[in-house]
Amino acid sequence: MWITRILSSVIFLTSTIVTIPLAFDLGGRACGLAFSLSLASFYFFYSILRLAKPSRSRFRWLLVNVVATTQWIILPSLLIWSLNRFSVNPTDTRGWVEKTFSGKRAADTSWSQWILGPDGLAEAATVGVWDKFLTWSTPVFQLSEGFCSLLVIQAAGQVTRWLVNRSGKSDSWMIGLLVMSASIISSSVYFLWRVTQFPEISNVDATLIGMAITCAVFLCAWGIGSGKGNPVESSLLFAYIVLCIYQIFTDYQPSNPIEPPPPSEAADFPPFPPIIMASYTTLLQALSTLPSAMHATFSFIIAALSTITPSVIISLAYRLFVLYASTRIIPAVRESGARALSQEPSLEDSDSSNQILGSLSWFSPSILIAVYTSLLMQHFATTSNGENGDWWVSQGGDVGNNLWRWINVAGTMALYALELQLSKEDLDSGVTGHWKSD
Repeated sequence: MWITRILSSVIFLTSTIVTIPLAFDLGGRACGLAFSLSLASFYFFYSILRLAKPSRSRFRWLLVNVVATTQWIILPSLLIWSLNRFSVNPTDTRGWVEKTFSGKRAADTSWSQWILGPDGLAEAATVGVWDKFLTWSTPVFQLSEGFCSLLVIQAAGQVTRWLVNRSGKSDSWMIGLLVMSASIISSSVYFLWRVTQFPEISNVDATLIGMAITCAVFLCAWGIGSGKGNPVESSLLFAYIVLCIYQIFTDYQPSNPIEPPPPSEAADFPPFPPIIMASYTTLLQALSTLPSAMHATFSFIIAALSTITPSVIISLAYRLFVLYASTRIIPAVRESGARALSQEPSLEDSDSSNQILGSLSWFSPSILIAVYTSLLMQHFATTSNGENGDWWVSQGGDVGNNLWRWINVAGTMALYALELQLSKEDLDSGVTGHWKSD
């Protein structure tokens, strides 16, 4: 049932978004990586179980339903196991290879302790490899985001071009799309102005920002002037470049925290009518009589939500959107036309690319966990240069930089320029080529 699927997806997203940063915050870097790995492995094997043959096997059906029902018990169990198994050792900055094969391992009394004990071979072969995989996958995720964003931008341009040139209300669509494009550009200019107000921007950063914005404006003007693009494409491209620059230089937090104003003296009259104040007082008295377990639960929920970083959530939401949209756009551009936008990729498709997209959709929970953990690690590495980032470096984390984000900006604009150079002004191609017009 679709309501159950939506509810299950929302619970899965919420629990994943809350628990992974909570594991990093409470247990440290090794705990967060171990919990992320265990969670990704669980959903990887669950996806394999759903794809197992024969599809009509009763044992398979029973096993899938048992795992699906108990996953909400397995998830907190994995979190508790990670917190108990991996303790924070802020004074140990060695890598996982040095921890496993150094001379200090001679103190182990047995082979089982050397293999399964703390910092043993099993931990190095799992958590250590997972750490390296996420570290080296960061450029892949970053460049994939730029490529998928460009696909979404071009698909939006083709759809809006079809609406203006082939629909019955072309003038209304043209005015509405021009207003929307102007609003997107205005919002982008505002956030670009906010970037220029950050005190940590150096002369090199200002030069890179100027070069990126100049190239983006030139590409937007070239696309509109040559007729190979349109205002919607240009505004979305400009907005994406500004988004990348904004992600490089800010954490979606104010640069200078605003100090709270001093408490004012109590007024002689209540701020609300007496009936509202009486109801508020009654509600506070009722909450104070709740059991201590309820108060502890509320405190835990507030503490868990406070570990979520807004910049990571926004980056995750945007990255998931463009990755999901690209799985619908690529089949539409290849052969299926607009009908592919409403069809899920399948492993039974005859086309190999659609089979790859179908496999990615089946293993999407594990991919989501890997992308989210990679974003968290990138955020911790970037903020390790600040006052509150010493804990990441002290636990073996790397000091981050924004090299691959700048490469993504340059690569996206270069790919769009190549597309403008090689493409022709053809209204009957791509996504809208199979649409009917009266």
